[in-house]
Parts: sequence; C-alpha cells; structure tokens
Amino acid sequence: MDVLKTFAAQELSLEQVLMIIDQSTAQIALIVDSQKRLLATVTDGDVRRGLLAGLSLQDPVSKVMNINFLSAGDGLNDSEILSLMKANNVHQMPVLTPDGRVSRLILLEELLSPLPLPNSVVLMAGGKGTRLLPYTKDCPKPMLRVNDKPILQILLEMCINTGFSSFYFSVNYLKDQIVDYFGDGSDWGVSINYLIETEPLGTAGSLSLLPKTLSHPLLVLNGDVLTKLNLAQLLQFHSLHKAVATLSVREHLFTSPYGVVKANGVELAEFVEKPTLRQFVNAGVYALNPSVLALLDNSQCIDMPHLLQSVQQRGDRVVVFPIFEYWIDVGLPETLRQVNIDWNGTIDI
Repeated sequence: MDVLKTFAAQELSLEQVLMIIDQSTAQIALIVDSQKRLLATVTDGDVRRGLLAGLSLQDPVSKVMNINFLSAGDGLNDSEILSLMKANNVHQMPVLTPDGRVSRLILLEELLSPLPLPNSVVLMAGGKGTRLLPYTKDCPKPMLRVNDKPILQILLEMCINTGFSSFYFSVNYLKDQIVDYFGDGSDWGVSINYLIETEPLGTAGSLSLLPKTLSHPLLVLNGDVLTKLNLAQLLQFHSLHKAVATLSVREHLFTSPYGVVKANGVELAEFVEKPTLRQFVNAGVYALNPSVLALLDNSQCIDMPHLLQSVQQRGDRVVVFPIFEYWIDVGLPETLRQVNIDWNGTIDI
C-alpha cells in the first residue's frame, strides 16, 4: 500500500478528499500537515454521515474528519497490529513514528486471506424494460450488453469479486434467456437459484419466494443499476447502525429554470434566481435482515418502498446509505449509451 496516495490536507473539500479515498483503494484518507504528521482520518463512512447531515461535497473536510483516530506505533509487528485491528473492529491502521509522522498504512485485507461472505445476493431481473424499447423487444433488460458483456454478468462478477457466492435471480420477462446463460452458476464457481415470477410481483414481491432458512442479512440489487460501490461497505454500514433494512440513496441535484419567489402573505419575502434543489433518490440497492421476509405474503405484488414502510410501521429501524461512488440507472436509451462510454473508460470494476 502506497501510503502517500492517502495523504490529504485539511483545507481540501469533501469532494477532493473523496477522490483521494477512491484513487487510493484504501477507503480512507489521512489528513496530514506539511511534516506528514497525522492530524485526523476520514473514511467513506464519515463522508456518508456528513452528506446525510446536510453537508455538500463542497464543504471542507474539517467538518467530518476524525481527530480521535486509532493508530499503531512503528515498533509493533504485523501480528500485534492485526490483533489491535481485530479488537477495535477497524479495517485500516495508520502506523506512526514517535513524533507522529505516518510511516505506513496497514489494511486488514492485506493481513488476512479474503474470506467468503455468507450473505445471499438477490438480483432483480424480471422487469420488461419498456422504456428501453426497441432494445428490449427480444432481450430482457438485464441482458443488454455494456461493452459486450450483459449487465447482469457485470453485477454477478462484481459481487463475486467482493466475496459473495450465493445468488438468487428474480426473473419473469424472457426468463429463459437468463436461465440458459447463467445456469446454476457453476461456470462462475457460485450457486445461482431462480425466483420465478409467474406474473409481475413488483419490485419486492419476488422476495417472498426466497427460502425461509436464510440467517444472514441479504443484499438486493436492481438488475438495471451499475455502481462502483463496494457492497461489503453497505453490509458493514447496515450492521454498524443495527438496521433491519438499509436503503441506498443517490444525491440528485435539480436546478430550476425559473426564478423562485417566496412570499410572506402578500409581501415579497425573497427572490431566488434559478435555485438548485438537493434531494436523495432511491438507488436500487438494499440490505435486508431475513425478518423482513415475514412481512411478505407468497406471490404478493408489492414494491420496495411499501415494504420498507411496513418495516418501519412494525417498529424496526430503516436507515439510508448514500452512494457517492459511480452509479447509473440503465433504464433509458441515453443512459445505456452513457454507461457504455463510462464503463469502457474511467470505470474500473
């Protein structure tokens, strides 16, 4: 790990620090002074919490950085550092000289052999994709190709590279094309089972077809969404916040083409020229505890927002997880064209 790639100055913006976090692949930025002394740390989780609290990517990193960081002295060996990381449940450990300068950064995955994740992944691949006609006339939407590879295969391989091996594909429209292509998953060294909708069940109804024996939180991904998000981070966030359901969201900015007038009764209160509205939209990626499945009737047509509201009404916790990594909904001809450009260029799975 080249620790220099993780260094950042405290004067930078959240957006600039996110670029450092992304490019270093360590999921952390080390805020240092001119002498490389460690002042604070910033993880992707710190940034996500800041965004949920109303910060923008243009705000200074000082608003989210952690000055109470955990570090190791450079006199410790790797075995001692591993024990310290396990005891404190951290995935990155800066190693400091006696005067506080960063000598190296230890990543947990560099000390451990990758372990398989026990969580099942559900890929929702049953939609007709009417907005993508005529491309979907004879091809299910998740089988449309992005640089000569089906979207569903890209999602599958992304999950496999993260450590997942148990998959369920929810299928309906032109399902035989999907089943024939992926089979039981043995070509990829994983297990694939199929949740077959005899009729459309909405964006969540097919989850009622899952086995009742699942014991770990499961991931649910829309089959028309591509993202650079590390899905293990979503599960960590879900566990950390003791959630029963976690909904991933994406920031959407809309600039009004008009000047907005605010009034106090008949009096002019304020005039805002073409304001930009900031809001979160559903990103189509979820983490759900198996207990959520008890809210579903067999073959019930239900959409995910309704299901999540039912979880809340039951008194369970539903949290939101902001995605700032690359994300695109491949639901329109123009986004299909765009993702083919992106995935061939700047996006590295």
